[in-house]
Amino acid sequence: MNAPDNHLERRARELYREAARQLDPATAAKLRSARRAALAGSAGSSLAQRLLQLLLPAGAFAAIALAALMLSSPVQGPTGNASGLSPVTEADGDLPPDAAAADPALYQNLDFYGWLAKNGDSQASR
Repeated sequence: MNAPDNHLERRARELYREAARQLDPATAAKLRSARRAALAGSAGSSLAQRLLQLLLPAGAFAAIALAALMLSSPVQGPTGNASGLSPVTEADGDLPPDAAAADPALYQNLDFYGWLAKNGDSQASR
């Protein structure tokens, strides 16, 4: 089976060499310039391929690093409430931050707590 393949290859080489010998100089010059232009074009594209070969792994590494950073950092919820106001803390006022969880007895005598806030210091100084 190799013998017909070798015969075909040998015959193709002979035809190529014979055609190259019979080629006129003007056509040969055109073919050489076209070959040089094709090789120069492939050199420019090889530069783009090299740049792509460098940037592709760098981009993949950056994406993996970003994903790892996003997964490792704790997720924090919004700090404001629905009305856009800052949440009330214990230092901001006398009421606890969550009125639903507070003792309802604290809200029964609000007037007393107001009077105590105004007069508590004056009574203690006597």
